[in-house]
Amino acid sequence: MSRPLWQRLAVPLAAILVVVVVAAAVLGVGLTRRSFPLTTGELEVPGLSAQVEVIRDAQGTAHIYADTPEDLFRGQGFVAAQERFFQMDLRRHITAGRLSELVGEGGVETDKVIRTMGWRKVAEQELSLLSPQARSYLQSYSAGVNAYIESRSGPSAMALEYVVLAQSAPGYQVEPWTEIDSLAWLKAMAWDLRGNYTDELTRGLLVGKISLPQLAALYPDYPYDAHPTILSPDEWAPRAPSPVNADTRGGTKGASALDPSADPADQAQVGQPAPSSTPTGEANQEWLAGRDAKEALLDTSVALAAVPELLGQGEGIGSNSWVVSGEHTTTGKPILANDPHLSVTQPSLWLQAGLHCRVVSESCPYDVTGFTFAGFPGVIIGHNQRMAWGFTNLDPDVTDFYLEDLRGDTVRRGSEFVDLAVRDEVIKVAGGEDVPITIRETSHGPILSDVMADMADLGENAPLGGSETSNDYAVSLAWTALEPARTAEAVFALNAATDWDAFRSAARLFAVPSQNLIYADVDGNIGYQAPGQVPIRKAATHATPPGFYPAPGWESAYDWQGFVDFEDMPFVYNPQDGIIVTANQAVTRGSRPFLTTESDKGYRSARIGDLLQAAIKQGPVSVETMGQIQLDDHNTFAERLVPYLLAADLDESFYTQAQALLSNWDFTAPAAGEQSAAAAYFYAVYDELLKTVLDDELPPGLGASGSARSMLLMENLLATPDSPWWDDRTTVGVVESRDEVIRSAMTEARLDLTRQISKNPADWSWGKLHQVRLEHEVLSGDAVPALVRGIFGQGPRPVSGSSAMVNAMNWDASEETFEVTSAPSMRMVVDLSDLDASTWVNHTGNSGHPFHPHWSDQTDEWIAGETFPWPFTRDAVDGSGQDTLILKPAADRRRPPLTVAASASGSASFGSALVRCAVFGQDRRDGHDPRRRSEHRVDDEVVRVRGHGWHDLVVVQHHNDRSAARELACRRQRRVVVAPALSQAHPVCRDR
Repeated sequence: MSRPLWQRLAVPLAAILVVVVVAAAVLGVGLTRRSFPLTTGELEVPGLSAQVEVIRDAQGTAHIYADTPEDLFRGQGFVAAQERFFQMDLRRHITAGRLSELVGEGGVETDKVIRTMGWRKVAEQELSLLSPQARSYLQSYSAGVNAYIESRSGPSAMALEYVVLAQSAPGYQVEPWTEIDSLAWLKAMAWDLRGNYTDELTRGLLVGKISLPQLAALYPDYPYDAHPTILSPDEWAPRAPSPVNADTRGGTKGASALDPSADPADQAQVGQPAPSSTPTGEANQEWLAGRDAKEALLDTSVALAAVPELLGQGEGIGSNSWVVSGEHTTTGKPILANDPHLSVTQPSLWLQAGLHCRVVSESCPYDVTGFTFAGFPGVIIGHNQRMAWGFTNLDPDVTDFYLEDLRGDTVRRGSEFVDLAVRDEVIKVAGGEDVPITIRETSHGPILSDVMADMADLGENAPLGGSETSNDYAVSLAWTALEPARTAEAVFALNAATDWDAFRSAARLFAVPSQNLIYADVDGNIGYQAPGQVPIRKAATHATPPGFYPAPGWESAYDWQGFVDFEDMPFVYNPQDGIIVTANQAVTRGSRPFLTTESDKGYRSARIGDLLQAAIKQGPVSVETMGQIQLDDHNTFAERLVPYLLAADLDESFYTQAQALLSNWDFTAPAAGEQSAAAAYFYAVYDELLKTVLDDELPPGLGASGSARSMLLMENLLATPDSPWWDDRTTVGVVESRDEVIRSAMTEARLDLTRQISKNPADWSWGKLHQVRLEHEVLSGDAVPALVRGIFGQGPRPVSGSSAMVNAMNWDASEETFEVTSAPSMRMVVDLSDLDASTWVNHTGNSGHPFHPHWSDQTDEWIAGETFPWPFTRDAVDGSGQDTLILKPAADRRRPPLTVAASASGSASFGSALVRCAVFGQDRRDGHDPRRRSEHRVDDEVVRVRGHGWHDLVVVQHHNDRSAARELACRRQRRVVVAPALSQAHPVCRDR
C-alpha cells in the first residue's frame, strides 16, 4: 500500500537547480567534495577521554578503537555523521513528523500520519525506561554526531542534498542530534516490519465485495506438510497453560497458553481456523460490509499509504537466515548466513562498521562488527569475538484495527461514551503556511481515519441498532510499537553477549519489531529465539483467528489482554539435526503461543532446507557453499505450474514457439544466458494469470503481489479447475474454465514480450524485464530532472532472481513492471572457526556522498553475487586498512560558567541568552509517574544559547545532586560548577 518516499513527494525544483548541479559538474564536482569526510590525520572531538582510532579499509568500512564505551560510541556517532548525515537528518524528520520542514508541502500528509501515531512521543517515553548505562551510550553517540555538526560550516558542507533542497527549504539550519532522534528510528523500523496490518485492513475492505468463500481462499492455510516450520514439535513445545495477566492496552507479561475454552487461538488453529467463542452480537463479516465501516477503513488505508517505506513494505519484505553446526561444516565450527530482504535505496539502509574496545573487559565489553543503521549506536546484525547472530522478520500479528463509535470528542465504551485524548499540534512547512492538526486517541490507540484533509467530522446523530450513537465509524490502531519498551537497550546487550544465556537475556529486551534471532558461537553452539511483544486477544469474528478482521472498539472483550511471556516464546538450543533455517515461515505448527496466520508460505525456507540437506550429503558445508545457496534462483512453484502450461493447446506456431522455451527450462531466473528467455516468458505468463484470475475481482490497489501467498493460492486453484476464481469477470456473459484462462495468459504473454522486446524469443531475457533501480529516498522520480536523478541514484540494472525464491529480488505483480521492489539488502556469512574468513557485501557503498569512491563501490559485486573479505581481528583490520583517522580530545576553550535559574516550564533566560532545559522529578505534564525516574537525576542536554553557539549543559534537579554532577563531570572529563541549592521545582542550567 505504501510507496517509496520519492514517489509521494512533490519537492519543488526550480530551473536554477539544474544550473547549480551542472555548474558543480563543470567545476570538477568541487561543491560535492566539500562534504566528503576527512579519513586521515587528526581531528579534535569534544568530550573524548582519550584518542579514538578510525581505520577504514578499501571499501571505506570504518573500524573504531577506543578505551571506553562512551568514547567508542562518541566515535561511532562522529563517523556515521561523516558518511551519512543527510540520511540521518531525513530519517529524524520523518520519524518526528517534521518532513515538511525539510522538503516543503510534499511532506505534509506523511507528517500528519506520523504525528497522529506519535512516534517521537513514544520514543521520549522510552528514554526514561532505559538504564543509565544505555542512556550514556545514546548521549555519547549524540555528542559525536554533534561534534561533526559543529565542525562543518553549514548544511551545504555536510551533504549535496542540502544544496538541492535549498530550493524548497531556503534558510534551513541543521539542529543538534539528540537521543530521541536515535530512538525514534526504531519506530520506523518497527513500522515497516509490523506484521499483518495490511492484510487485516485489506480483508476488512473486501468484506461484501467478494463472497466469503472466495475471501477465505485469498488467504490459504500454511502448507505444513510441504514446507517445514522453523521448529519441529520435537525441538520445541509450549509450556502448560497459565492464567492471563490482563491490562488495558497490553502489558509486559501475559499467558501464551490460555485455557482452550477461552483462547480463540486454540480453537482457531493456526492455518486451520475453526469457530471461536466471541461475545454476543453480529459477526464482523456482516457489519464490516456496511457503508460506514467501509468508508472508515478506506480513509485509513489511504492515510497510511502516506507513510514512506524506509526499510520496505509488502509481502516480499522478509529475510533469509540459517546456521549449520560444526558437525556439518568443513571447519568443525558453525557457519551462519543472513541476507535481509528490504527496500533497496541509494545510499543503502546499512552502514558497515566495527566497534572495538582496545582492551575488552567488563567496563568496556565491545568487540563487535557488522551492519549498523546510521543514526543509531551499536551493531544491528553481525558478530563479536565470541558469537554471531542474524535476523529475519518473525512477522507476528502485532497490530489490530478497531472500529470506533464516536460522538464529537467522545468514544463509545459499552453503553457509555468516554472522552478521547485530544491534542493540537502544528506542522511547519518549508516555503509554505503552517498546517494545524488535531490528534485524537482512544484507549486502543490513535485514530488514523482522522488524518484525511477531506474527511468529515465523525460522530453524528443517527441511531444504530437502537442505541444512541452515530452512523459513522472511525478507525484506531493498536500497535505494540506504540507501547514504550527497551528495544534500544537490547542492541547494546546483544553486542556484548558472549554466550547463549547472555544472548537470550538480550533478546528478552527486544520488544519491536519481533524478529527471528539465530545464534552461533565459537564453542560450537547454535540456537534460535523468537522475541518480541505479541499481544493476547480474542477473535472478533466467528471462525477466524484473533486479529484476522478489524474489531468493534466498544466491546471490551476484544481489547488486548497482555503480551505473551518471553518464557513462552519458541526457542531451541543445539537442535539434534544441527540446522536452523528461518525465512519468515511459520515458527511452529501449534497454536500456542498464537503468533500469526500471515507467515510467509515457506517456498524459500523449504528450498534452503533442501539445498542444505543436499550439500551435507555431498560433503561438509563451507563458507562458499553458504554463499552459493544465498544466490539460488530456483522457483519451486514453477515446478507445479509449468506442466499445465506445457499441456495447453496453442494452435499457432507463433505461440507454440514461446511455449517450447519451457520444455528445457530448469526453473531458474538468470538475468541473461540460455535459461533467461524461458524465465522471461514464464513470469510474463504468471503475471497475466494473476491479472485474469485474481485482479479482475479485487478493488484497485489491492491486486495480488505475485509473491508466496499468490503462488500458494494459484497452486490450490490449479487443483480446482471449477473454482469461481478462474472466471474472468471482465468478459460479461462468459464463464471461463481453468484451461481457457491458462491459454489466454500464454497468448497475452507472447504478445507482450513481442511488443516489449522482440518478435524472436531468442532475443528475450529476464534481465530486460527484471531490473533494479537504486533510488535516492527524496531526489528520484519523474518530478526530478534526469540529470539530478543520475547524480543521486543508480539504475536500472538487470538482475537475476525473483519473488519467493532464495535470491529474493522481489517484484510486485500489482505494479506495471517487473522492476525490483525489495531485495537482499546485504549478504553476510560468518565463519565461527575463523572470524576473519567471514564474508559480507552491501548493496551500495558505505558513503552517502555522490561522486565519493565509496558511494557505490559494492553494487557491481552485490549484483554479481560476490562478496568481500570481512576483517575482524586487529591484525586483519590493520592489514586491510587504507586510511587512519585519529579523533583526539578537544582542548578546553569554553568560557567561564554562566549560571541560569530556570522556571518549572523548562525555559530560562539570562541577559540575551535563552536556554531550554530538561525538567525531571516532579514534572507530571507528560503523563508519566515521576517515581519511575531517578529522584536525583542528572542529564546532558545540548542547547543553543542565543549569540553564543551550541553548548553542553548539565541539568541539576535538586541541591543534593551536587555529588552526581561531579561524578558525571569526572566520568566525562567535564568541568561542572554547581550553584547554590534551589527548590525542587526550579532546575539549574549550566552553560560551562
